[in-house]
Amino acid sequence: MSCCGRSAAQNAQYSNRALQEHSGVVTQQPGAHPGAQFEEKPSLLIPSGPSPPPPALQLNHLSVNGSQHQHWGQGSPSPPPMVTSQYAQPGSPMMSTFSHNAPNGSTIFSPPLLHPSPVHVPPRHVHSTSPSLSASVTHTTPARTELKPPPDEGKMSISIDFGTTFSGIAYASSRIASGKVQQILHWPGSFETFRKVPTCLLYDDHGQVLAWGLEAKNASPMPGTIRCEWFKLFLEPRALRDEGTIDPRLPQLPPGKSALDLIVDFLSCLWEYAKEQITREIGAVADLNTADVLVTCPAAWDAKGCDMMRQAAIDANLVQSARAGDHQWRDRLRIITEPEAAAVHCARLTDLHKLKPSQNFMICDAGGGTVDLAVYKIIGQMSNLEIAEMCARSGANCGSLFLDLRFRELVKTLLADHPAHLDPASLAYFMHSFSQTDKLAFKGEIDDDTYFHFTCFNVQDPHDPSVGLINGELAIPGNLIRREVFDPVVNQVLDMIEEQSKKTEQKIDALLLVGGFAGSEYLYKRVEEQFSSRIKVIARPSDADTATVRGAAQYGLAHKSVVSSVIAPRSYIMKVKLPADPEDWAKRPAYIRDNNAGVPICENRLQYLVMKGAILRKGQRVKTQFCKFSQTGQDCIFVAVLYTSDSDKMMRYTDEGETTELCKWTVDLSSLPTFQQNASIPQPNGFFTEFELGLELDSAEVRGILFYEGQEWSRVVFDFLN
Repeated sequence: MSCCGRSAAQNAQYSNRALQEHSGVVTQQPGAHPGAQFEEKPSLLIPSGPSPPPPALQLNHLSVNGSQHQHWGQGSPSPPPMVTSQYAQPGSPMMSTFSHNAPNGSTIFSPPLLHPSPVHVPPRHVHSTSPSLSASVTHTTPARTELKPPPDEGKMSISIDFGTTFSGIAYASSRIASGKVQQILHWPGSFETFRKVPTCLLYDDHGQVLAWGLEAKNASPMPGTIRCEWFKLFLEPRALRDEGTIDPRLPQLPPGKSALDLIVDFLSCLWEYAKEQITREIGAVADLNTADVLVTCPAAWDAKGCDMMRQAAIDANLVQSARAGDHQWRDRLRIITEPEAAAVHCARLTDLHKLKPSQNFMICDAGGGTVDLAVYKIIGQMSNLEIAEMCARSGANCGSLFLDLRFRELVKTLLADHPAHLDPASLAYFMHSFSQTDKLAFKGEIDDDTYFHFTCFNVQDPHDPSVGLINGELAIPGNLIRREVFDPVVNQVLDMIEEQSKKTEQKIDALLLVGGFAGSEYLYKRVEEQFSSRIKVIARPSDADTATVRGAAQYGLAHKSVVSSVIAPRSYIMKVKLPADPEDWAKRPAYIRDNNAGVPICENRLQYLVMKGAILRKGQRVKTQFCKFSQTGQDCIFVAVLYTSDSDKMMRYTDEGETTELCKWTVDLSSLPTFQQNASIPQPNGFFTEFELGLELDSAEVRGILFYEGQEWSRVVFDFLN
């Protein structure tokens, strides 16, 4: 097998750098992390400058009952009724206040119900200023985010690490092996044990699955069959936004099949086998119908990719209603990021990293398709483990698969004049040989003068020493493999680690490499050479290739959130209409229209719900107030567009070019008591409905919530845009 799929019997302990005990007091002890200081009403921190924000050392709690309210602006006329637009004005110091129907039929206005005080964060630049955020924050406990003690202590937690090249399954329950995580090691198609199985499908020409996993990977090419691999990469954010950005080296999808179809098919096969195997291993103890299922996804995926992954898991029946009245069955499925799952596993390996509370560690999850990075701080005591994210996580497509693709391009270049060795079967044979033997063992400059030999699949045209063909083998010098195959990919990983280190702005005490690509001797050597002078502990656990799937199972088994806070990896923004101010007249006069009452309103303004780099505690919801005008009782749907931005710059208008439409935010107000009351009374001039929308960011997912009188009323439907 390649990097993620080595036989468990053949798996050797990774050679770790010698780990030394910390002697005495750590000389650069980080300051207290916000995760350790949250009170009943945790606050939201907004980065104060254009660069990625550092982890804040102090939290300034928002005042949710501000005594001062700024209305439409000094000297402005009394606000008119709201424009009959889907984009209502969120209540904030910068926005219009809300309109109400007075008893006599006139319109009066009151300030927002919740008005936060200015939010601050320790400045990173002397001249930076902190923007205001017109949102209020509450600390509640949604069903899917905070991990409450389950009513049945023996409840099963099953994790699926759906990888680009290999996938694995782990499970745990307090009733099984004292709560220790178990893995599925036996797979169809082999008598050996493997900790992961190839993410591979074999279809016939009618689109029916013939084989999956090892059986599909090892199947010989046959007419009328199509082998599919690497389809997870089609859910990468750029690929979802623009099909033209899909790597042309990836295999084509079968006719009539989408990437989502392939993911559903593979997860279905994987899940059906997992249920059989878990039941076989632990017997009647298994209650798989009520198990919590955790599926991992790359850190770089946006909310749309995570939502598609969730839908694929539901379509594959990973969770379903277990009994009559089981209305919350979808909540048993959780999508979490791969580095977060790996961090949960690695944080417990105290013998490996020697970390103490308040120290920081970086996870480098180098897998087959992606490399994900995240930095965490250990807070509290190790016996009651809790970790907090320290800066926005990052990721890119530079996993070990891209070594395979670059090796294939090298072979095609060397054998350009020998087409007998360039047919699909021959190229696949060369790549398989490289992946099996040399990809992880390659050591870099030490191997520069070594020739690596690859047996040709085709016996024709066996000899041409000028290109390395010698007696039916292709011989490639190590320095050429290093320069053309390894260095471009490894250098990208090193650059990512460097950038992530700069974002943290605190000392990193340990760098832990996990994932199948972490088994590369050359990658590990280069990481040590570049970072050992700055990071005391650089290590990879012996089970590095399964740290993610094991950590996800531990995450699901915990009675509380092990990861207490997350950093918003991007901004979440809503399009709104606001009263025009002098800046709007100067910059965007074309956007200004008078409403029915003659007050100039600026369209296409942006309202930030969550700013990139904001520190959010798990279970925290950012709430913003809205008001919708309805002409009749049938006009009960509020629709807005939610945008995201990876930019550190705070933008004002939709045309500034650095926002991406993420989804439509659809809210049905018909069930709200105030709406029903107003709709039941004939009102020729229409009526207004006030409500609050909350945005909740979990490990990987984004959820919308409708609030009424401070209480969760319903979930909001996100219609992700193409």
